[in-house]
Amino acid sequence: MGNIPAEATSFVGRRRELAEVRTKLAGARLVSLVGPGGVGKTRLAIRIAAGLGRGFRDGAWLAELAEVTDPGLVNGAVLAALDLRDQAAAEPLALLVSYLRDKELLLVVDNCEHVLEAAAGVVTTLLRAAPGVRVIATSREPLSVAGEHVVPVPPLELPAPGPAGPLASLRRSEAVMLFTERAAAASGAFELTTANQAAVADLCRRLDGLPLAIELAAVRTRVLTAAQILDRLADRFGLLTGGSRGALPRHQTLRTTIEWSHDLLTEGERAVLRRCCAFAGRFTLEDAESVCSAPGGALAELSSLVDKSLVMREDAGGLACYRLHETMREFAGLKLREAGEADAVELRCAEYYRSACQRLALEGRYRLLDWLAWADLEIDNVRAVLQRCVTRGDAARGAELAACLGWFWITRATTEGIRWLDTFLAFPDRGNTQARGWAYFMRGFLAVLKADPAGARPALHAAVTVARETGQPELLSEALPMASIAENMAGEHAAAVRLIGEAAAAARRAPHYRPGVVAVLQARALNGFFAGDMAAARDAAAAGARRARETGDHYALGIMLLNLGSAALATGDLDESVPLLEEALRLARQIDDRVAQFYLLDAFGCHAALAGRARRAAQLLGAADTVRAEAGASVMPFLAPLLARARESAAAALGAAKFQAAFEAGQCLDRDAALRLALGGPAGGGARAAPRGAGAGPLAAREADVARLVADGLTNKQIGARLFISERTVDSHVRSILNKLGVGSRAQIAAWVAALGE
Repeated sequence: MGNIPAEATSFVGRRRELAEVRTKLAGARLVSLVGPGGVGKTRLAIRIAAGLGRGFRDGAWLAELAEVTDPGLVNGAVLAALDLRDQAAAEPLALLVSYLRDKELLLVVDNCEHVLEAAAGVVTTLLRAAPGVRVIATSREPLSVAGEHVVPVPPLELPAPGPAGPLASLRRSEAVMLFTERAAAASGAFELTTANQAAVADLCRRLDGLPLAIELAAVRTRVLTAAQILDRLADRFGLLTGGSRGALPRHQTLRTTIEWSHDLLTEGERAVLRRCCAFAGRFTLEDAESVCSAPGGALAELSSLVDKSLVMREDAGGLACYRLHETMREFAGLKLREAGEADAVELRCAEYYRSACQRLALEGRYRLLDWLAWADLEIDNVRAVLQRCVTRGDAARGAELAACLGWFWITRATTEGIRWLDTFLAFPDRGNTQARGWAYFMRGFLAVLKADPAGARPALHAAVTVARETGQPELLSEALPMASIAENMAGEHAAAVRLIGEAAAAARRAPHYRPGVVAVLQARALNGFFAGDMAAARDAAAAGARRARETGDHYALGIMLLNLGSAALATGDLDESVPLLEEALRLARQIDDRVAQFYLLDAFGCHAALAGRARRAAQLLGAADTVRAEAGASVMPFLAPLLARARESAAAALGAAKFQAAFEAGQCLDRDAALRLALGGPAGGGARAAPRGAGAGPLAAREADVARLVADGLTNKQIGARLFISERTVDSHVRSILNKLGVGSRAQIAAWVAALGE
């Protein structure tokens, strides 16, 4: 079901809205849930998607935009939500369009209001290009695009006015249901009774049925009765209205309830809460201690704020993390400005992340798994800091921070990295030349990954110039070999060879700097491939693999092993290539490098074809094609002839129909199943499509026979002739197989057969 949770927590009622959205989605392709903050639009959207996801072949997916502070990052956020990767030549929107064109899925785009135009743009583009996609958007206002159906999300259903009726009737009120649920969770003993029903009903009415306001009030039942909470809130509302019982606007009701909860905090809790608005996404205790308080002084305050529902706790990777509801973040920002702390806290946050990224970047290359885990957790906060650097014109800090995030851009978000680096490099140079040089280098590196020599060459030339002018041997030893690779990509082989010579000399002048030595060996290996000199490529890659292994440089080791395995394949050394490619694939899997996974699946497909395992070759080549499409990658030029021969060989051995059936079966495998298949075992059950129905039982013997022949590409008529049964009986078996496996096409049946290693 994609990344939509099976159930939405703390969800009550909403029967009318649930029914209306489901009805509209049956005929419309875009439904927008619109309402003010705090009414529960996100929970409603998730609940709807959880219920409808099984009806979509490719499931239901959630793209959260609350933490996206820059409209330019919306496409990337949707891309990441769909588990795609901005890591190669394709731009995020183009990759989204290409990927979704033939998909059938439900996409929830949540919290669009602050990036409304960008969200509307990507939704419009996707709906136009992908007829099988349906979208639920949540926002405080409509997207205002063609075909949009707007469903207003009102507050929760309130108890009927007047004297409290029977308890059973009151319990059916959505607002009362939520208050009771949250109060019981907070106090452990709360129950709705005849003694407190009037106070609870009045309290829910007073809070206008706003879910967030009700939750904030309900947690106070730990120390107050419902009647006491009502009295205190009534006093607060009375101050605002001069004692009038007239209803306040709903946004004022919510603001007043939050103010009331805030005023009950200690001064330390208030300080931590308002300073937490500096974080755009999840944050850890260490983050809070560094940005929000003195070291060691945030745990008690954070725990109390979580208990009072003012801060949400979300664990990630076994680590306790925290987050502010977007309405609470707005309130905290207002309090931060009222306290006159906004500039100081933002500067402290920016310096904290600059310092952390600089410190971690020095060792991140050799602890890449830990570094990427940290970056995946903190990236929304770092993005917010980068945006503040742009707004404040703080190019020096921004360029340094963007350059230090290189491994994240390389493996996770290449287009985004280029965008940030270009932004900061466009500012005038005001003296921080060292950081600027590394920013130029990273800009060129990312352009090489994008297969864009026109963008790489000037950036790397600038990095070389800065390194020479400022005496930075480490920068020079990395920039020169990368510049050589860019020249080879541009077809300038003589310039590439010259730069390799200069790079080797620079590396000798900085022998202590290990990345420079490895970079020279990588440039030499690729030059060997471009020149068709497999011996040179193997020698350089072997030396590079030894160096990378000694230092624990997983990224470089994976690249060198890929080079070695590819060279062995190109020269027909099949047995030698296998352990090299297997280790490279395990490394690519560990760091989730999708482009490397694509290259390696292709390499394993070539190996299978050369080894006479035509069907496995076709499956692996099909799986590689899907991973390539999901990463927007392209075939390495020097491997193209080898891949063409592999395809021709496998197709000749199987016949065109069986080759195509096996290729499509490989395309239907999910990525983990494809990697397991490449590593020599059965794929272990992994068709990409989400199940349509509940059935997934084992096939009967005759059905298994039919499934195998479907995987071989035979038509129903051919299967009937092979098994001596009628075409109508075959059709009945195929429909039964589709139902039992929960899939929707013959290609997915073939994928299931491939997953079993049949």
